[in-house]
Amino acid sequence: MIAHTGRRVIVAQARAVVTQLIEAGFEVRMEPTEAHDAELSDRVRIVEGRHSADGAEIAFVLGGDGTFLRAAELARPAGVPLLGVNLGHVGFLAETDPNDMVAAVETVVAANYAVEERLTLDVEVSIGERVIAQNWALNEVSVEKSNRERMLELAVAVDDVPLLRFGCDGILCATPTGSTAYAFSAGGPIVWPNVEALLVVPNAAHALFQRPLVVAPRSTVSVELLRRETGVLSCDGRRSSELPSGSVVRVQRAETAMKIVRFEGSKFAQRLVDKFQLPVKGFRDGGPHPI
Repeated sequence: MIAHTGRRVIVAQARAVVTQLIEAGFEVRMEPTEAHDAELSDRVRIVEGRHSADGAEIAFVLGGDGTFLRAAELARPAGVPLLGVNLGHVGFLAETDPNDMVAAVETVVAANYAVEERLTLDVEVSIGERVIAQNWALNEVSVEKSNRERMLELAVAVDDVPLLRFGCDGILCATPTGSTAYAFSAGGPIVWPNVEALLVVPNAAHALFQRPLVVAPRSTVSVELLRRETGVLSCDGRRSSELPSGSVVRVQRAETAMKIVRFEGSKFAQRLVDKFQLPVKGFRDGGPHPI
């Protein structure tokens, strides 16, 4: 269990879930700080380090999307599916809400759930023939300017074919899972998470052609920093590294997918309506009147 124990409501939910799982015969693991904060150290198995999720059936995540992405760093290499309970703000990555917590745990206990795989990204940074950084992302890889007073000058290629060149604040390469996150804020399209594709979304580009692109899932997207500007590489907003002038960032589909727990009847379209509070009714249907 990975929980954002800085909030009282999440601590209370963590205790309830642990109690329900233990009574059903499950062993629950938690990292030491979170177990201590939730006063569960004597009821759970304490684990820490990058192998904490090895051998687990499910990684329960109590918190928002930030907590989910933190949990992904442990669950992905172990091949363990994530089950998110949204106790944050938007919570697009979560499968259930606090009101359905008891039923969600019962579903897990009965093994009445499906596991779907989500495309993830591998990223490699090089200067000439020398690789200087490697990382991965579930939502997006972003290249951003490090100097607020200047634009980045970038050259973008897809499958080694030069495609775009412009000044900008940055550029994102996102997965369908990440299409509702940073990429959406930068003007990218919403893509259903079971679609296999890569998104390329310029961020405040100073160019005539600055539309987002949807490219093939096996394509490689390359971004080169031109002139003498430096930048910052960020993966899911959690893992960052400096990009020296002349860096080339290569992003492609990773061989390791992210596993996500899904319950019967869960529909992405309904999640969009709920999270964005979409006006699915017109004023003639008793919905909100237009402004």
